[in-house]
Amino acid sequence: MSQKSVCVFCGSRPGNDPAYTRDAEALGAGIAQAGLRLVYGAGDVGLMGTVARSVQTAGGTTFGVIPQHLVDWEVGKTDLTSYVVTETMHERKKVMFMNCDAVVVLPGGAGSLDELFEVLTWRQLGLHKKPIYIVNTNDYWSKLMALMDHVVDSGFADASLLEFATVVPDAAATMTALKADFS
Repeated sequence: MSQKSVCVFCGSRPGNDPAYTRDAEALGAGIAQAGLRLVYGAGDVGLMGTVARSVQTAGGTTFGVIPQHLVDWEVGKTDLTSYVVTETMHERKKVMFMNCDAVVVLPGGAGSLDELFEVLTWRQLGLHKKPIYIVNTNDYWSKLMALMDHVVDSGFADASLLEFATVVPDAAATMTALKADFS
């Protein structure tokens, strides 16, 4: 049986609430302790770098994917177990998604939203059935979830859209859910 992998989408900045960093650290440690592989955007900054360093510190396996134009900007983390440089952002998302068994979204900005909505759209179109977890640290994603409700209530998506992602309060709840998925 091959090692299960978790793709983590998150900010290339740490955000202004220390709880974001704490959840990134706890998630990274939890991934490693559960024997899972981290798949992520290969940055060494923000929550991205925090998750990866936490996995590494706990003895885990890392698979980073970064497009060439971000290697210098996001300070590509080259000391990973596997490090892949792609040509485009779209290729990066595809490689990350194709190499994971589940997706976790920590707090982040426009890039994290782009990544989340791409995998949600693929799920809505029936292209995959991988679990998607949105880590709602200190209610970070609550307004997004209200917007998702509004999209459904306004008739622009079927209510099933809301079932494709599971909102969890923190890293501990995320790990509990992932362990159940992979058992």
